[in-house]
Amino acid sequence: AIEEYVLRHMDPARDYLLLYRNEPSVIVGRNQNVLEEINDAYVREKNIPVLRRISGGGTVYHDPHNLNFSFITRYEPSRLHNFKLFNAPVVRILRSLGVPAEMNERNDILADGRKISGSAQFSSKGRMVSHGTLLFSSRLEDIGQVLTVRMKNIRSRSHKSVRSVVANISDYIDPPMDIKDFREKLLEGLEREGRLDSRCLLSASDWEQIRELHRTRYMTWQWNIGRSPRFHITRSRSINDWNVTMELEVNKGHIRTLSITNESGNGQNTEADPGFEALCRMLTGVRYEPGAIRSAIMSWSEAEEGNLLRKAPYSDAVALLIYGEDG
Repeated sequence: AIEEYVLRHMDPARDYLLLYRNEPSVIVGRNQNVLEEINDAYVREKNIPVLRRISGGGTVYHDPHNLNFSFITRYEPSRLHNFKLFNAPVVRILRSLGVPAEMNERNDILADGRKISGSAQFSSKGRMVSHGTLLFSSRLEDIGQVLTVRMKNIRSRSHKSVRSVVANISDYIDPPMDIKDFREKLLEGLEREGRLDSRCLLSASDWEQIRELHRTRYMTWQWNIGRSPRFHITRSRSINDWNVTMELEVNKGHIRTLSITNESGNGQNTEADPGFEALCRMLTGVRYEPGAIRSAIMSWSEAEEGNLLRKAPYSDAVALLIYGEDG
């Protein structure tokens, strides 16, 4: 929210640098489908926020051991998609600290072939932002857990992340330093590069508007999840000796179409169960998330006399068919 506010509302004649760290969180690109990018069950279990940024590009994991940089400048055609213009000073500073940093063709910064920084850009009304991550000393196993996708068989036109082997910058720095010292070294280096001249303090009015943007955009389900591009899923599961197949379409985070069919274990009988047909009609329009689906199934099934869905294990099985990991 700070970043977007500076981009849209601060002095357009000035360039700004923002350095920041976040608590554990997943940051998805503007045009990505959240479920195609994360281990959804793990993220929910650990209560890790999933946030959508205004720029494109792939999904990244933030924590306090990851330093993020953001250059906010006037827009020029020669600057957009020119990541080297913004990242080259960062590469030179990393090299001065002993890190064998280099950029690849995807504009990532690598050390010994392993990714230590990813970048993205966004432009609007004569201004632009070029921002990136600097993986300093994060728990790499946490990144692997968060970004290992478990929900398969999704079809969409969303922008897909390119998975990379990652490394920590701190592994290459000798003598060791903490992330606060690293931040100061980065600032000193950018000052030598002529990229910094003075510091800017935000006013009380600035903070009020930033908090409002935070509240109305970045803390909303509609922005973070609901903006995922339209997608389709086909999934099969064995329930009570029947092979049950589910097909659904999700748009703006809500179920738009849903069908469930049964096939007997010997494959001789395929049918659309009347109970399932009614369930599919009832779930149309429901948010595509486990709590909303399970609650809707249980509420509906309690009113259906003698329906198998009244039994909790069966209800859970159907809920997992509709929203669950594959395999």
